[in-house]
Amino acid sequence: MSATDDVDRFIERYHLALGEFVKGNPEPVKEMVSHKDDVTLANPLGPPARGWDEVAKTIVEHAASTIRDGEIIGFEIVSKLVTPELAYILEIERQEAKLGANDELTPFALRVTMIFRPEDGQWKLVHRHADPITTPQPVESMIQE
Repeated sequence: MSATDDVDRFIERYHLALGEFVKGNPEPVKEMVSHKDDVTLANPLGPPARGWDEVAKTIVEHAASTIRDGEIIGFEIVSKLVTPELAYILEIERQEAKLGANDELTPFALRVTMIFRPEDGQWKLVHRHADPITTPQPVESMIQE
């Protein structure tokens, strides 16, 4: 089996795990993340996390605890590259979930970049960056007050 086939299967499994995540269950996603010191996570709800302990805490406290009862709408792969040592994907994730204290399902989309590498014979997520920018924004949107 080629690295591309392995990564494609990993991405499919990750997408299924993300389906559990938007329901409020972070465990399947956590299982797919590297537990090494160089793992990083930049989610749209807080500052970047580095190292397994910080990443795991961020996944549970800052992400899965604020999203529940959701479902995946779809994924749009923008770009993907696979080598035997490293792979990345840029995609748009479309989901709906109850966010924060809101009891209504809210649709949302995230622009996501993920990097994977093989560890002990299986692919693991070593970096994930997600933000809500999926359409062109004016330059003024970068101004912080």
